[in-house]
Amino acid sequence: MKRFFVFSFVLLDELVSITFNVFENFVRVDKRNIALIKIASVRDVVLGAPLRLILKQLALRTLPPDEGQLIALVHRPMESFFLIPQPDKVTVLYPMRFKDSIDTALAISFFQEFVEARRTPGLNSAPLCTWSPTPPLELKEAPAEALEANAGFVTFVIFPRHVEGRKLDRTAWSLSTFHAYVSYHVKCSEGFMHTRMRRRVESLIEALDRAKPDMETKKVLRGNSFKRLSIKDARGNSKS
Repeated sequence: MKRFFVFSFVLLDELVSITFNVFENFVRVDKRNIALIKIASVRDVVLGAPLRLILKQLALRTLPPDEGQLIALVHRPMESFFLIPQPDKVTVLYPMRFKDSIDTALAISFFQEFVEARRTPGLNSAPLCTWSPTPPLELKEAPAEALEANAGFVTFVIFPRHVEGRKLDRTAWSLSTFHAYVSYHVKCSEGFMHTRMRRRVESLIEALDRAKPDMETKKVLRGNSFKRLSIKDARGNSKS
């Protein structure tokens, strides 16, 4: 990364501030996408380091020092997800919360479909995934404020086969960015529905406009006057 940027670290009590100075002449045009990806991944790489360490212990099948204990990893301000390391597996639990009620409803539907998709024959080797609207028993020791999740709780069970070789980095990245992954798909679904609704409204407006008579037809109808004829007048007109 230092090929593209000059960066510095500043310690503020228990917080760490990282500043990047990006020089345009240091980044080639064909390398800018790579540079942006590296900048965007810094937060997840730093915050995901403890998760990667625990998964590496699972891959090596070593006995973790904090076996069976509930470990909280902060991934967003005032929000955490939890790990329970064991010699043969690692349980990862996510309390999911959203500020908007529409996002919450879409997320719940997404989780239910996510769990159902795991049961398809082609995904038998994927990590076990469950969703529950109430806190699972594994979180009985978690603080009460961490269990305030309006979109339920998602649980993944990671086995050694999921972190073998190159799978380790991919699994650690997927778990550390899971909340961002869900938020992205929720926002995409909401935007897709809004687009469909706008198109539907536009088509209805076009149909209503086509149903209206033309202005020239209106003028002709307004310029003509109709006189009601009696039966005698009608017979006289027919004879003439």
